[in-house]
Amino acid sequence: MTSLADLLQKGRAGTDAFIARLPKAELHLHIEGSLEPEMMIAKAKKHGIQLPYANVEALRAAYNFSNLQQFLDLYYAGADVLRDKDDFYDLTRAYLQRAKADHVVHCEIFFDPQTHTARGIDLEVVVTGIVEALHDGEAELGITWRLIPNFLRHLSEQDAIDTLAELEPYMEHFHGFGLDSSEVGNPPSKFARVFAEIRSRGLPVVAHAGEEGPPEYIIEALDILHVARIDHGIRAIEDPALTSRLARGQIPLTVCPLSNVKLCAVPSLAAHPLKKLLDAGCLVTINSDDPAYFGGYVGENYRAIAAALDLSNQDLKMLAAMSFRGSWLHETQKARHLATIDQL
Repeated sequence: MTSLADLLQKGRAGTDAFIARLPKAELHLHIEGSLEPEMMIAKAKKHGIQLPYANVEALRAAYNFSNLQQFLDLYYAGADVLRDKDDFYDLTRAYLQRAKADHVVHCEIFFDPQTHTARGIDLEVVVTGIVEALHDGEAELGITWRLIPNFLRHLSEQDAIDTLAELEPYMEHFHGFGLDSSEVGNPPSKFARVFAEIRSRGLPVVAHAGEEGPPEYIIEALDILHVARIDHGIRAIEDPALTSRLARGQIPLTVCPLSNVKLCAVPSLAAHPLKKLLDAGCLVTINSDDPAYFGGYVGENYRAIAAALDLSNQDLKMLAAMSFRGSWLHETQKARHLATIDQL
């Protein structure tokens, strides 16, 4: 006789297999946050950098945060092992290989220029390493891409303006700009001038808002920065008028479930507002954020949230479709991916 546990396990295995077949776009991925402990240690050895961890296991044990700032402290320390073009190439290529395994066919990748210029790393090293890997990944793995430099919001707007000037020689590689790092105390309005300058060049902008920060930060990102989408945005659920606005405008929310739990933005996956946002008509996408640090790439995020919220295959198809609808792909490319999802 088949037990209830066996039936549930069989059902979950079926859901996991369905998730594996879904083509996906990932719209919220910090390339520096895909630095796995093994690569961090190898790159530190290559450059003669002494890390305060004896081995990979000790480093993994350090990936235990109680808030965003504790994560960021380790994140910036880890980024210090990235010194030359090959490092940025290897980092990006490793992410793309993992993305391919999760049936990601399009990615829109963030990187943090100021994290590297503050260490004296020339932006040519950073940009060329990432871009060469993205081109090779598209040619060999079939993953299309967009690249988005982010400004660090704990720094000044003038620093962002100066960074924009430093990025000028590489603008042909960028498809938009974003805003990340410590949210609380650094509202989107702090960066109004630099984002206006970017929009004046015809480039779209995005911003992290409503992860640790309040719903008001989402409103600022919409009204002052005029963002094309909100990265995270889960605290919108606290403001019914804002939730309705996001739904009416179909403003994409790039939600990162495992990240939200790891950084204590939500107490558990079971308490995550993703399904409530979906039910309210919001355009919600599933992403991995900083997967090496948060315990899962995009496929693991799909599987975890599907199990926690008992999402149906129809829910999962909707989420995958929304990942393309929220992307910066051309409409013909979107239509092709959406047709594939419809057939599943």
